[in-house]
Order: sequence, then structure tokens, then C-alpha cells
Amino acid sequence: MGSSSPSHPRPENGTTRPGGGRKGEVGGEGATATFRLAAQPWQPVPLGGASLPRHVADFQLSIASVTEESSSDCLAQDLHLQAQKLADRLKCDAVVSEISAGPGTVNFTINRELLAKTVLQQVLKDGSQYGVKSELFSTVPRQKAVIEFSSPNIAKKFHVGHLRSTIVGNFIANLKVALGHEVIKINYLGDWGMQFGLLGVGFQHFGNKEKLKSSPLQHLFEVYVQINKAAEDENTKKLAKDFFRKLEEHDAQTLSLWKQFRDFSIEEYSRIYKRLGVHFDEYSGESFYHEKSQEILKTLEDKGLLQKTIKGTGIVDLSEKKDLSSFSTVMRSDGTSLYITRDLAAAIDRMNKHSCDTMIYVTDKSQSNHFQHLFQILKLMGYDWAERCQHVSFGLVQGMKTRRGEVIFLEDVLNEVRSRMLQNMASAKTTKEVEDPMETAEKVGLAALIIQDFRGLLSSDYQFSWDRALQSRGDTGVFLQYTHARLHSLEQMHGNEQLTDVNVACLQEPDAISVLQHLLRYDEVLYRSSQDLQPKHIVSYLLTLSHLAAVAHKTLPVKGSAPELAQARLCLFQAARLVLASGMKLLGITPVTQM
Repeated sequence: MGSSSPSHPRPENGTTRPGGGRKGEVGGEGATATFRLAAQPWQPVPLGGASLPRHVADFQLSIASVTEESSSDCLAQDLHLQAQKLADRLKCDAVVSEISAGPGTVNFTINRELLAKTVLQQVLKDGSQYGVKSELFSTVPRQKAVIEFSSPNIAKKFHVGHLRSTIVGNFIANLKVALGHEVIKINYLGDWGMQFGLLGVGFQHFGNKEKLKSSPLQHLFEVYVQINKAAEDENTKKLAKDFFRKLEEHDAQTLSLWKQFRDFSIEEYSRIYKRLGVHFDEYSGESFYHEKSQEILKTLEDKGLLQKTIKGTGIVDLSEKKDLSSFSTVMRSDGTSLYITRDLAAAIDRMNKHSCDTMIYVTDKSQSNHFQHLFQILKLMGYDWAERCQHVSFGLVQGMKTRRGEVIFLEDVLNEVRSRMLQNMASAKTTKEVEDPMETAEKVGLAALIIQDFRGLLSSDYQFSWDRALQSRGDTGVFLQYTHARLHSLEQMHGNEQLTDVNVACLQEPDAISVLQHLLRYDEVLYRSSQDLQPKHIVSYLLTLSHLAAVAHKTLPVKGSAPELAQARLCLFQAARLVLASGMKLLGITPVTQM
């Protein structure tokens, strides 16, 4: 059980440790709260023990995975014999208190007192830094990341895809910041293009300055819908083109109206993002790059990358054989830029401005081709840093509707989840009197949305269900919030004092050990999520932690126990709550203390 520090490649095939799993390293100076397995074949025994009762062992070594012959050549009794021989040769030490042989496995039990002492000391010492201070991250270089997410289109629906982009981008940013990286969060608004010609004409016909001030998103959307109906008319189309041309020529009056659309919209977006607990370092947009995109077209031409089609459009050949089997259109026939041209200008500008190590774009998977093309063109232009750009894509959400019908604005979703949660809280027997029911309902409701969204792979589509999301039992955000509030009130009930000199050695019960073992693995889960940027690992971990804490809460009473035991149990529950709160915050959830 040596202690060489492993390298940190991206984990493959579901392994949770770089270089393969765990090794025990506890006690003395620089003791760590993590036990590592020394080689790939080691497996932590599942909590509750699918293959073994949980009291038999903490870790297993599969003999078949370390023998020369394939397991099919080995008879079960041979493996069992080899396991027995190896178990007899191995000796217990300060870390491992018991070694035994199972059917083809060697089973290891960790010194219970050491486990309790090491884990709880580390959690209470590190607090919200527990897990991120692990030596797992010691060789990971600190980086600067630019993350572009949310990015709604002004005057169009702020649809559920934007909600997903917002919460996924926020999670990635939270995780990176927690791990010590520098993060710049950018909201790249759809604030340019021909739709603003239509919107400008629409506002001249149907607009209302007061409504624009009081509810800009709603009003601009209504205007846009009305003018779109009229857009079949050739005269309206001509007016829209004229308006957008004036905008591109910086006509003062036209620009002033556009600026109002943008500024009032950002103001309202900021208010809604605040409800989500999200803030941006920069509000950027296509409008910043419509002129710079002309420079991009000139650069492409100078480098011999821009080709003209018969129709006069500008394309870049992306095929390996240069036979145009794959290409990207970067210019309209009238010489104006397209979305991808503006994206090229934005990427180059960001890299010049921030000199970042990585650039992450969070959008739905329908834009995968777009980003593939974007990164390819950047490489062809000679920008090697395009290798460090990444598209984090997500699937579609089906069936998210409010009681009134189709979802149009994010605010509708937030109001809906809050009102449904208020209703549920009012009818639940377990609900306590809370100081601010509206705020609690909002935080719990948001947790419900986030957990339902983050439970699977981000790239998967999923069917949204209000009833499933808002259940108080089972694997939901409501259950996480309820567990956190319950553990918090347990601490308050027992004086909320700072626990020192607690004898945690008395935590020997299987339910206490299950919680301790699970707390021990938090850094692995953070490492895994930091590698693939998938929140599901943390969600699954927190749900299991909540279930284990709920069982322990029933079987390990604090009230009525001997003072020493009561203190130790309180210490265990406090550690569970701290880790639960840390994980929830990473996901973008604000833990509640009452519900």
C-alpha cells in the first residue's frame, strides 16, 4: 500500500480515481482524509453492500483482475484458494484492521476509530473547502477559463434551452471557482441581426414607451409577434431592411431606440438571474462584433481561406482533401457577416482580452456542428488555442409548461415552481412555520428544477414533470433541501456549539460507518465532475448522502444518548450537513435552514 502520487489523466470507463483508485494514508504529519486503492482492481464495497453485507469490508481486491490467466481459465475454487493465500500473507496495520478472503476477493476493513477521527476532523477543519483541498487536485494546474452561457435572444422567447444553459454554465463556473481556477462568465446576447429591423418597425407601429420600461421582455416579445404577422407585406419587409441598414450605419435615432431595447432587457434579465443566484462578469453580444466580423472576412481572404460560390456567398473549405465535402458559410452574397463570422471575431477578441487557458461554450446539442466549424476555422486561421476551446452541449427538455400553457419566459417557470411549492408546503404535515415562505418556496423549487435537470447525462433529452420534480421523497431537490433543513435544526436544538475534543471513536454503528465512508469519497466525486463537467456525479453523491443521513438520523438519536455519544453523533450529522451544503452550492442551489 505504497504512497506514490499518481498522475491525473482523464478517468476512463467510469474509474473514479486517476491512475486507479485508493491507498490508505492516515496518521502522523500531513495525514490525509482519503484512503486510496493502490491498483485498478480494488473496489469500494457498495454502501449497503450489494455484493457483501456492509459490515464485512470497506474495500475488495478482485483476484481475477490481478492474475495472469483470464478469469474464464480460473476455476472459482482456484480463485478462492488464491484469495485465501494472499489474505494470509497480508498483515493488518494502523490503517487496515481486518483482512479476510471472500469468493475470489480479498476484503479489507479500515480501522473504525481512525476512519471516524480522520474524516470528521478533516471535514470540520476544512469546512466548505473539504474535498477541494484533497491531494487529488494538488497537481492540477490553476487555470483561467472563459465560460459563455445563457445567451438569450432579445425579443424572442427565453425558452427552456436558455434555462438549461444558465444552470449548466453556472454549475461549471461554480465548480471551477471552488477548485481555485479564475473564471470569467460571459452572457453573449442575440442583440443584432435582421430581427432588429423588424422589431424597430414593429415598435414604431405597436410600441409603448411605458410598457418598454416596466416589462421590456414581455412587451418586445408582443411587438415582435405582431410585426411578424405583418411581415408578409412587402412594404413592411422593406421598412425593416431600411431600419437595420440605418442601424448598421450608426444612425443616431435608430441606434438610440436599439440601445433602449438592449439596456432595458439586460436590466430585466439581471433581475431574473438574481432569482436564480446567477451573475455575469460581462454582457457581450453579437452587436459588439458586426464590424469586427468584416475584419475576419478580410483575414480569411488574405490567408486564401475564403472562397466564393456561384451565388456569391463566402465559404471556408473544411474538408481534409480540399474537395468542399465539408464547408462553412461565413458571408452572405451581399457581403454581410453571419452568426459564425461574429463568433470568430468574439473568440479572437476574448482570447486577446483575457489570455485564458480554456474557453467553454454551453449550448444545446443542435449547435454541435456550428462549434465544430468554429474551432476548425480558428485552427485554419493559425490559432492553436482553438484546441483549448470546448463545447459543452446538452439535450432538449420536453413538456415544461405552466398551468396557463406553453412556457414563454423564464420568469413564468420561476413563478410557477414557487407557487406549486408554496401549495405543497401549505398542505404538508411536516412543514414548520418559516420566516419567509415565498423565499423558501423559491429556493426549494429551484433545487427541484436543478436536480431533475442534472440527474442524467447533460447530453440526454428528458421529459420534464412538475409532479416528479416536486416530490418530497425520493431522489429530488426537495428531499435534499428537507435533509439539510432537518440536520440544521438538529444542530440548533442541541445548542449549535462548536464541537471540540469530541471522542468520535464511539461511532461504531454500521449506519454511522456508512455516512463516514461516503463522506470520505467526496473528493473523488468532485474530481470526476471536474474532468467531464457532468453534474450528475455530484447529484448522485448528495442524494445517497441524504438517504444515509436520513437512516442515521432515525437509528442514531442524539437526544437521550450519553453525553459523549450524543456529541460524537452531533459531530457526524454536522459533517454530513456541511458536505451536503457545499455540494448543493456547487450545483447552484441555496440550502434552506427551515421548511
